Amino acid sequence: MLPGDGVGPELMHAVKEVFKAASVPVVFDEHHLSEVQNMASEEKLDQVVDSMKESKVALIGKIHTPMEYKGELASYDMRLRRKLDLFANVVHVKSLPGYKTRHNNLDLVIIREQTEGEYSSLEHESAKGVIECLKIITRAKSQRIAKFAFDYATKKGRSKVTAVHKANIMKLGDGLFLQCCEEVAELYPKIKFDTMIIDNCCMQLVQNPYQFDVLVMPNLYGNIIDNLAAGLVGGAGVVPGESYSAEYAVFEMGARHPFAQAVGRNIANPTAMLLSAANMLRHL
Repeated sequence: MLPGDGVGPELMHAVKEVFKAASVPVVFDEHHLSEVQNMASEEKLDQVVDSMKESKVALIGKIHTPMEYKGELASYDMRLRRKLDLFANVVHVKSLPGYKTRHNNLDLVIIREQTEGEYSSLEHESAKGVIECLKIITRAKSQRIAKFAFDYATKKGRSKVTAVHKANIMKLGDGLFLQCCEEVAELYPKIKFDTMIIDNCCMQLVQNPYQFDVLVMPNLYGNIIDNLAAGLVGGAGVVPGESYSAEYAVFEMGARHPFAQAVGRNIANPTAMLLSAANMLRHL
C-alpha cells in the first residue's frame, strides 16, 4: 500500500476500515513515497519496488509531482511505473446506480500506454529560449498495448476497439501507433475496429459517449481522456483504475488527483479507492 499525497492517506484509511469490518484477509505492507513531503529518495523507491516485486499487487494513491524543475525530469510516479514496466493503464468508466449525471448507463473502457509517448522525460534546451520535448513511439510498445486492448475486449466480452490518435499531424509517431493497431486488429476478426482523431474523440465523448466501448491510445491522450470520461460519470471520486505489466498489477484511482485542498475536511469521496480495492480483491 502506497497512500500517496493529498487525501490519499484518508482514502486508504477508508479502505482499511472497510476491510477490517468485512474481515478481509489482506495484510498491507505500507510505504510512504512523496516528493512534496520530502519522503522520496532512490532508497525509498527501491524499497517500494522490492515490496511490489514480492507481493506482485499494490494499492496506491496519487504521488503528486511538483511543477518546479529540480534537476530530475522523471517524477517518482513515472519512475515507479517504468521500473515495474506498468505499460497498460485501464480505466473502466461506468455509471453508478442511483447517481444521476448528464449521461447515465455509461460503460466504456480507456486503455492507455503509459511508459512512453510525451511522458518520456526527454527534454532539453537546444538553444537559448528553445526547448525540445521528445515524444517517443515505438513499434514494440504500440503493438503490445494494441494486443492488450484486443485481449481485454475478448476476455470481457466487448465488441469494439477504437484507436485514438493524431496521425493526420504527427504522421510518423502517431502514424506508427495507428499502423500497429491496424495490424493487430486483423488478428481479431470478431472485434470491430475503428479509429478516431483525438480532438474529435473529445467532442464525441461529450456529445454521444454511448458509441464507445474500448478505446486504446498513447500516453498523453489517455491521461486527458481518463479525466474527461471520469467527469461524465461523476468525477475523480467515483472512477477506479488499474495498471498492468506482464507480472504486476497496481490498483489506483482512474483520474489521478491528490485533491490537497480537501485534506482533513472529511469531504473526499472514497468510492473510487474502494472500487479499486474491490477490483484488487477480484484480481487476487
